[in-house]
Amino acid sequence: MHSFKCLTLLILGTLFLCVDAQPATGDLSSTIINELRDSNIPDDQMQAAMNALININIKDIAINHEFISQHNDLFSNKIETKGITDQQSSGRCWLFAVLNTLRPRVIKKYKLSNFEFSQTYLFFWDKIEKANVFLEFAIETAYQDLLDREVALIYEQPMSDGGYWWYVMNLVAKYGTIPKEAMPETWNSKNSWIMNNFIVMKLREGAAKLRNLKKSGASIEDLRKEKIELLKIIYKMLVLHLGEPPKQFTWRYENSDGKVSEPKIFTPLEFYNKVVGVDMNEYVVLMHYPGKEYNRLYQFARSHNIYGTEDIKCINVDINLIKEWTLKSILDKEPCYFACDIVPDKYKEKGILSIKVYDYEKLYGVKFELNKEDRIRYLQSTGNHAMAFIGVDVQHGKSLKWLVEDSHGKETGHDGYWTMYDDWFDEYLYEVVLHKKYVPQSILAIWHEKPIVLPVWDPMAQIMRNSK
Repeated sequence: MHSFKCLTLLILGTLFLCVDAQPATGDLSSTIINELRDSNIPDDQMQAAMNALININIKDIAINHEFISQHNDLFSNKIETKGITDQQSSGRCWLFAVLNTLRPRVIKKYKLSNFEFSQTYLFFWDKIEKANVFLEFAIETAYQDLLDREVALIYEQPMSDGGYWWYVMNLVAKYGTIPKEAMPETWNSKNSWIMNNFIVMKLREGAAKLRNLKKSGASIEDLRKEKIELLKIIYKMLVLHLGEPPKQFTWRYENSDGKVSEPKIFTPLEFYNKVVGVDMNEYVVLMHYPGKEYNRLYQFARSHNIYGTEDIKCINVDINLIKEWTLKSILDKEPCYFACDIVPDKYKEKGILSIKVYDYEKLYGVKFELNKEDRIRYLQSTGNHAMAFIGVDVQHGKSLKWLVEDSHGKETGHDGYWTMYDDWFDEYLYEVVLHKKYVPQSILAIWHEKPIVLPVWDPMAQIMRNSK
């Protein structure tokens, strides 16, 4: 009997100890804190790493010098470009990137030593069109709760600098293009955040007015009259910050032989059609969205920048196929636009993009195991920049690295260019726009299928909306 009691007490005591050892609630008890402390007793290697990290930028310690020592800026195939553009402190990378794929054509066609489009001109009209889209959204959703998921996301960002290739296609079709000298940069085109703050403030104020008018019984005609009055204010604010876009202008140029052309008057649409002459409808948008079915057409809800135009559509394709077709384009001297996450694994000092450039895992002694699909799903990786491919280094029939033209001046990267290795292409590239002649007919046929619509809150929609 005595033995039985002892055994019972021992079992019960063990149970109580087990229960006490487990976290009863989600808070960090003193027991757990002590467990955390005990799990982290630094050895000499960790102490050395800690001493270094306390005093030095982690990137300076984690640089993979073996990889860097083997790096070079040599490319077997390059598209000739002249001059690096600079978006400065604005979110216009998408606009610069698309125009940077078009300007080599003008330079070659007219034998120019340099040429640049007016980004300010299209920036102006993009702002007006986005303002109109937002105010129409306010009218359409006037009876929906402001805490509705879609409404809340749109109101969170009524108008931003960000955009896509698709936006330029819409803007060019409606407004054409002009040379930079016809509407040059202003302080506010290069530093847009202050201008944006005041315009967004006015847009939210206008949205509140339109919602209240609709709820009080105003007709759609009266609402749109009020909307026009609001847009007049936005237009005036933009003119004050950016200047007024010209209806027509005179273009005169000097070619590389020193010959000066006769002055000629163009409207912006005439200039695009006659001087540039690129049919942007002959291009297709491809994306890499792992986790979604490949070889399907997807469309992002509420992603248009001009009212009445289509939302953005992309064909989801395996990354290796995107790489194969992009290679064809560059080998054919056709530059192409792409969108990516520019933040990770970027060595600014030498203009290198590679997942091998830093070795954080050895420094921390931990593995970082999110793959590309999960980085998208859990919002770890977000598209935040657009640039242009203008070269490739091919070895043994395969691409090794890619030459990238940026739009942040010569101080960024290697004199304004980046060397993107194939591994970085795989992990952080999300979208490429290619001429249809480089894409198989079986894929092009998908463009005409009924798209799968992704909501505003889809992780890739967040990525696309943040491209700047």
